[in-house]
Amino acid sequence: MAWPDGWGMGNHTKRRASISPHPKAAGSKPLPKKASQPAKRDHKSDSRPKKNHDRRGKSGGKFELSEKLKISVMRAIARRPLDANALATELNLPPAWKERLNALLKDLELSGEIARIRKDRFIIPKEADLFTGVVQFHLNGGAHVLNETAGAADLYIRPENTLTAMHGDRVVARIIPAQESRWSRTDSPARQEGRIIRILVRANDTLVGTLQKSSNFFYVVADDPRFGSNLYVLPPKPPLDAKVGDKVVAKIDAWESRHVNPEGHLIEVLGPAGKPGVDMLSIIRKHHLPVEFPAEVRHEAERVAPEVDSYEAARREDLREHFIFTIDPDDAKDFDDAINVETTPAGWQVGIHIADVSHYVKPKTALDREAQSRGNSVYLADRVIPMLPEALSNGICSLKPRVERLAFSVFAEITKTGKIQSARFSKTVIRSAERLTYKEAFAILEGPRGTSALAQKLHTAWDLASLLRRKRFDAGSLDLEFPEVKVRLDELGKPIRLEKVENDISHQLIEEFMLLANELVARELKHQKQPTVYRIHENPDPEKLLEFREFAASQGIHAGDLTQRSEIQKLLLAVKGKPFGPAVKIALLKSLKRARYFTEPLGHYGLSKSDYTHFTSPIRRYSDLIVHRSLERRLGLSKIGPDSSSLGALAEHISTTERTAADAEKESVRLKKLEFFQIQAASENRQAFRAVIMDARNFGLFVELPEFLLTGLIHISTLEGDFFVHDAPRCRIVGRRTKKVYQVGDIIEVAVDRVDMLKQQVDFKLAKDKA
Repeated sequence: MAWPDGWGMGNHTKRRASISPHPKAAGSKPLPKKASQPAKRDHKSDSRPKKNHDRRGKSGGKFELSEKLKISVMRAIARRPLDANALATELNLPPAWKERLNALLKDLELSGEIARIRKDRFIIPKEADLFTGVVQFHLNGGAHVLNETAGAADLYIRPENTLTAMHGDRVVARIIPAQESRWSRTDSPARQEGRIIRILVRANDTLVGTLQKSSNFFYVVADDPRFGSNLYVLPPKPPLDAKVGDKVVAKIDAWESRHVNPEGHLIEVLGPAGKPGVDMLSIIRKHHLPVEFPAEVRHEAERVAPEVDSYEAARREDLREHFIFTIDPDDAKDFDDAINVETTPAGWQVGIHIADVSHYVKPKTALDREAQSRGNSVYLADRVIPMLPEALSNGICSLKPRVERLAFSVFAEITKTGKIQSARFSKTVIRSAERLTYKEAFAILEGPRGTSALAQKLHTAWDLASLLRRKRFDAGSLDLEFPEVKVRLDELGKPIRLEKVENDISHQLIEEFMLLANELVARELKHQKQPTVYRIHENPDPEKLLEFREFAASQGIHAGDLTQRSEIQKLLLAVKGKPFGPAVKIALLKSLKRARYFTEPLGHYGLSKSDYTHFTSPIRRYSDLIVHRSLERRLGLSKIGPDSSSLGALAEHISTTERTAADAEKESVRLKKLEFFQIQAASENRQAFRAVIMDARNFGLFVELPEFLLTGLIHISTLEGDFFVHDAPRCRIVGRRTKKVYQVGDIIEVAVDRVDMLKQQVDFKLAKDKA
């Protein structure tokens, strides 16, 4: 299971198959001891790579001049604020350089290295308490501007200080002096607060929502609740014959002030809100997800041979006679990884075999450009939008059973105490012997070892995986896994049931070997100073941990110094299995930073690993394809690796596409859950569900259904038999006469009261009060 919302490990476990949208829904040998590509240190290659003076080619002079111009501009601005004309004069630039100077100033402003103030003058941001970054909004209207400096705190923006910024915009904010800040904390360092003063780049100029009409005008209610205003639009007219209640896409034309509504016009009609497929199409449009592959990309994919080339197979380490197997979801088609584990006198020998996508997707091809643009596959509730065309993702790259496939393998010798004795990496050819689902693997692991080769191999693998898991948590890894809910749909895309998927030992087995491969590859690339992208998870902000500590205290949970990882582990262990455990875990997650991609190996806080990257899912993540190419370069299998000068921007891009995919996936599942409960609300015999109180407010109780991972509200007005008042310090509400208490962590029975698909909200009521 992946940690929710991009925190922590980030999608290292299996996802659904790369399937097309529904048409109606719009006896083994031990591993070879000979290492084809040894991982031991080569002292000659361990030094920093020499500068490649040839990289400039004919444009090298321009590159050097641009760098010199940047340095000169930064030095001049550091002395005093200057506009573009004054800068040109200050630096004695010829008129022909004006365009180049303006382009440089724009780039520097976007990156946050300089900022624009009154009279279009530029200044070093810290000199004017300015802050540049991407803004992320919250449901309460407030926001944070994300600090792009590793380890630095984000900037909090109150709702009234957000200007007309929208979620994802790149903005400039002015830091509010501490003495002027309204931040009320007195027992901790004040959180930095600011106000947005300029919008540099709009993340979107379109909005997806539902068309509505008042007595005088039409407007669009945004699907995204973080967009707090209705968009006024011109009356619909042919060819966009939209009707009230239709899902539409509108372009935002003007938004002068947050005190007035934005204005725009319709550009696409998606269809009636309740029509099958329209809900998912709305999510696709909202997040600008690509649906079709360009013709050039399809043609390149079609030219890839559907079978392994015999010459290429002969060049590789041959593992076709080894008992290798895969474990994936029951509906999977894109098999990224396979494993085999053998016992040795000293412990175990493990092979982790990853689809060799880099053999088929070469740099600077149409396939590569499209994969980079997409960044990752997106797994919606009713379909998958793959990063690679299906001829590759479900075909030649997928490690299907009983067929030859090319792999990039990680081998490790591990002692009986779990110590890694050696590691090596090799290009291989494999033939998977078995394709197991998680359910099948779990059933085998729950039973005896037996006499079958498959059962014995699987139990041997779990022996090692369980040891690695224990050692990982002993080293400080945090147990923040959550179960997932899979929505089963009928042929029209309607939800027919919800299935909770637990993080059982079959998932944990694969998880540990993927973590091992990712760590070993990251360690090799770091030690050899090979440019690549790493998966990092930075240490949390101490003030956010303090806020979480206060929340835990309000629930009667003692927490020590949470800047010490061991104290967080103790707290998580204390709430494990308790009714309020999910509420505490969610609150803790919100106090942690999101994992992301970066060019420096800063380590992974949640996993407690100093070396970590993503290597094991190149079919669905472009980050892993980058890392494969870096490892190829390190092993001498490729003459060139990823361009270090562009890796920073690329890491930021794939971090963004990952967040976009996570948001879209979560929204799609939530919509289908709401649709499922809307059917429940319309039923004469409403079902009672077990719920846990997650929060108490003056207007009611927020509850979560743990079986379905869905949160909703019990409004205080629906609580009968007394007048209830809010006890904020204790996170509870109390009956004034009866003293009846509802508090965070209580388990109650609820029934669905109503579902608002427009606002994407569900209201519950106590089951005894159901109609």
